[in-house]
Amino acid sequence: MKRSILLLAFIAMFSVIGAVGQVSIPPASPNSKVWQNVGDAVIMIDYNRPSVKNRTVWGELVPLDKVWRTGANEATVFEVSGDVTINGTPLAKGKYSLHTIPGKDEWTIIFNKVWDQWGSFQYDEKQDALRVTSKPVAGDFKETMAIEIDNVTANSADVVIAWEKLRVPFTVNVGDVDKRLLDGARSQMVSSGIIAARYVIDSKMTDRYADAMKWLDSSLMVSESYNGHFQKARLLNAMGKKAEAMAAAEKAIAFGKSQTPAANVGGAETLLKQLKEGK
Repeated sequence: MKRSILLLAFIAMFSVIGAVGQVSIPPASPNSKVWQNVGDAVIMIDYNRPSVKNRTVWGELVPLDKVWRTGANEATVFEVSGDVTINGTPLAKGKYSLHTIPGKDEWTIIFNKVWDQWGSFQYDEKQDALRVTSKPVAGDFKETMAIEIDNVTANSADVVIAWEKLRVPFTVNVGDVDKRLLDGARSQMVSSGIIAARYVIDSKMTDRYADAMKWLDSSLMVSESYNGHFQKARLLNAMGKKAEAMAAAEKAIAFGKSQTPAANVGGAETLLKQLKEGK
């Protein structure tokens, strides 16, 4: 009986130790991620948030005129899914480490190509993709540093670094969203019609030749292309319309050669030669 009680006591003790071992201590500078859709792009920022803790931040905890990790622990990561401008200056889509150089009257915002680094200790200026400047402005006291995305419009947003009583903003602009969407739709309309028509021609689906001609004509109305004219020449030839096929092949060759860079017009030239030889 005594042995059983003693065994149960040991089991209870190790259970408590195991439970204690699973306790996680909250980090002093917790991690945070903020992301925002802006137009057809996404902005994502991954950073760690230090707190004031009754310390003097600017000029002491964070020295002025020196590169700062803009947070704590690992370098802050800034990622954009498309090409953007930062305060009007281009930045290619991709992943960057975000560093800053705090100044009394002006901050330098740095986007560095080496995104995976510890703080700014291994920061290399030669790897900078972009530097812009920003004017700090006064704000309400913020105990824990935050990076916020605000003033979101159809194609822009303000990113704000906020800590203690300072706010440092910069603007991310994703460009002409409407033009990209329309260009993409137009390109899809053109390519889809040509691809479908080519499939009909290659498969000798004679009962769909009329449809294929409509698709090609619609594609060429939206945007002329060498391949569109070439496939039309092939289709006309398949339909037994030799004279029209020759005219379409000649048009394809002329159009292809007029492009910059010039298209490879070998297919249309071969077809035209065969038509002239009566093949």
